[in-house]
Amino acid sequence: MTNGPAGSAAGPRLPLPRRVLVTGADGKIGRAVVDALSDLGVRTTALSTAWTSPSRADRIVTGDATAEDDVADALAGADAVVHLAAIPHRDLGRPYEVYRTNTGATFNVLAQAATAGHVRRAVIASSINAFGVPMNHHAVATAYYPIDEDVPAEIDDWYSLSKYSDELTARMVASHWGLPVIALRYPHVDTWRQLRAHAERVGRAPGTPQLVREGWSYLDLRDAVDVALAALTAPVSGALVVGVSARDTLVDADSGELLDTYAPGVPRRRAITGRTSLIDTTRARTALGFTARYSIHVAADDPDPAPTTAGVTP
Repeated sequence: MTNGPAGSAAGPRLPLPRRVLVTGADGKIGRAVVDALSDLGVRTTALSTAWTSPSRADRIVTGDATAEDDVADALAGADAVVHLAAIPHRDLGRPYEVYRTNTGATFNVLAQAATAGHVRRAVIASSINAFGVPMNHHAVATAYYPIDEDVPAEIDDWYSLSKYSDELTARMVASHWGLPVIALRYPHVDTWRQLRAHAERVGRAPGTPQLVREGWSYLDLRDAVDVALAALTAPVSGALVVGVSARDTLVDADSGELLDTYAPGVPRRRAITGRTSLIDTTRARTALGFTARYSIHVAADDPDPAPTTAGVTP
């Protein structure tokens, strides 16, 4: 399956929304998105089933993204949505619970946003697992590197299926109701220090099949927020699936050499040199104006030297 009908990008950036509904607002990315929007002076409605600490959102809705009444309440006054509510892993619930929760929440939020009449943009969290290969329990390989949004899918688990289904829901909503929806295929996301610790573990077993199949990809939490903000203001129509990652890999090694060792028979669609990412982020750059800034191989408080291209200003 290809990710069409593809969205398109043309023209100047959109202004920041006046109010954004953030679902999953008590989660790691959700809290960071609420904080970033608040710093920009954007009003936020935060929806979550529970709260571990106070939120900076100016409107709090304690509710379930799968519940029609809760979402209808939370959408009041919002002109954009960042939908992050989900069970974020295959092993965090029973198969039916994971699939039903994730797909039900996405359909509910997007369908209600599209029919509300005042929402002009939705951004949803998809996953690198949406193409199914990373968690596949069979001896399958990624079709090629760098991994792009059209890489062939081999769905083998309910979480990956839920994210694949969410992307189809985005296409349906954009086609039927005309609401632009951007689905971000996030890789492993965490704070710089947590990613460093994760990278140390990865370095002890870099040949773990899931790591190889997802190209040892990751994204600093700050970049995960920035790409969501960029998606809110990018001049995109239709539905668009966007792969994102840091500009390098978790492993402190040459990326081509990693593939030589752990994926020697997998085709490469372009020359891979240095420590470059094995995720093709062309669409993030061209459609959203986003390039990841942060690397775990650079000091925690210093971004990788390339300036941000997100173009989001107060």
